[in-house]
Amino acid sequence: MSRAIGYYVHHHGAGHRARAMAITDHADGRVTLIGTRLTGLTGAHPCVDLPDDRMDDTFDGVDGDASRPPALHYAPIDHDGIRRRVAAMTAWIATSKPALMVVDVSCEIAMLARLASVPVVYVRLSGLRNDGPHEQAFRAATMLLAPFAEVLDDPAVPKWVRAKTRYFPGLVTQLDARTWSQPVEPRSVVVVIGQGGAEGDGAAWAQAARATADRTWTIIGPCTPVADEPGNLQILGWVDDADARIARAGVVIGSAGDGVVGTVLAAGRPFLCLPEDRPFGEQRAKAARLVAAGVAVMGDNSLNNDWPALIATAERLDPAAARELQDANGAARAAAYLCALADRGGRS
Repeated sequence: MSRAIGYYVHHHGAGHRARAMAITDHADGRVTLIGTRLTGLTGAHPCVDLPDDRMDDTFDGVDGDASRPPALHYAPIDHDGIRRRVAAMTAWIATSKPALMVVDVSCEIAMLARLASVPVVYVRLSGLRNDGPHEQAFRAATMLLAPFAEVLDDPAVPKWVRAKTRYFPGLVTQLDARTWSQPVEPRSVVVVIGQGGAEGDGAAWAQAARATADRTWTIIGPCTPVADEPGNLQILGWVDDADARIARAGVVIGSAGDGVVGTVLAAGRPFLCLPEDRPFGEQRAKAARLVAAGVAVMGDNSLNNDWPALIATAERLDPAAARELQDANGAARAAAYLCALADRGGRS
């Protein structure tokens, strides 16, 4: 009988849950999702909903404790939610005896699973994560899983970390044939504002649209309204057909977040990337690698850009190069790899 796989989902970002669900959908019912606020969001897949570990509603991932060991990022003292969280996870481990724990992402949970005698696969994101907690979590893991193509990895990442990493591009984004085949609207610009960053500045985007009056601009995602919206700009907010709009865009403008990048690469559309400030330089590192691979042009996230020149440069990118960095079967390949690893008792 195949042994269970636990998948810990970090609760600060939709991308973590999307990766977990994509892999779990291909894992033949072997995965139990573990995390905070999962109830009702995992479909038919079993889950363990953990108590909240936040200090308060303005949680920023910092505990402010000068006595915290250097191998940990977050370990506040006398937090009842964390006590109950640890108890719930170790109780599930003791009962289910999982062959493997996938951790996306938390250095503390990776070390807890390893202490509980479970082999760990750690999901490694972009950027140079060479701080103490990440290094220890990487060393404790059986293997590291990167949800992007190897060519997009930061060249400064140590060789031993890269050697331990398996790369699975296309984990989340899988466009269907109808989305791929939509006719492109050549003079259109689609701006994608995701969940993880700040609300879009409608006034600044209106200026960009005015600077390129020969193009139509559409903004999807959260954005402030504009009193004197130019005729070539539409601010739509959240939409149900974001993939389709990206697939037919003349040029896509967005951050270097996993969801945006994955969809743009899968659709093979010209990409103007505006990386946001993130811990460990995650988005800036990813944007730099996208530029080096010839699949994106980078602009300034302050929106103080020469829009006509940047858009024209993006239009000259080779769409075939972008599609080579995606894998339509990425989620299925990752799930098969993890199941095989679990069948070997977590031995790579």
